[in-house]
Amino acid sequence: MKNIILTKDEIQHKTKRIAYQIYETFADETEVVLAGIANSGFTFAKKIAAELEQISDLKVILCEVQINKNNPQDEIITSLKKEDYTNKGLVLIDDVLNSGTTLIYGVKHFLEVPLKKFKTAVLVDRNHKKYPVKADFKGISLSTSLQEHIQVVFENGDEYAYLS
Repeated sequence: MKNIILTKDEIQHKTKRIAYQIYETFADETEVVLAGIANSGFTFAKKIAAELEQISDLKVILCEVQINKNNPQDEIITSLKKEDYTNKGLVLIDDVLNSGTTLIYGVKHFLEVPLKKFKTAVLVDRNHKKYPVKADFKGISLSTSLQEHIQVVFENGDEYAYLS
C-alpha cells in the first residue's frame, strides 16, 4: 500500500502556485529558462511551463538537464547550449529535493555562465539536506526519516507522490 502524500489535484494546484511565484519573480523579464532535471524534474518543468504560458506573456524556454544521480561529478548534459541561457533568468527544477546532491551539482553547472537571475524549484522538499542548497519555490515541505523514500509519479495521465 502506497502512502499518498500528493494527489493529482494537489500536484496541479502546487504547480500553478509555483508558476505564479516564478512569474512574480521574473515579471521584469521577457523570457525565462526552465531547466528540468531528467526525468521527473523535466516533466514537472513542462507542467510549470504550461501554467506559465497560461498566466503570463513570458517566453518560456525549456531545457532538459541530464545528471548522473549515482555519480553527479560526471559531465552534465543539457538540451540547450550555454549561449542559449547566458544572461537569462533561469529556474532549475526537480521533483524531490532529497539530500541536495543533484540540485547542488545542477546549480554548479549553471553557474559556469553569467545569469540574470537564478532560482530553484521542487515539488517536494524533504528537509534532509547534505548540502547547503534550498528550493526557492516548493510545492510541499516534509520532514521524513532517512529510511523513507518519496517517489513522484507522472505516467499515463496519472500523477501522484507517495512515501515508502
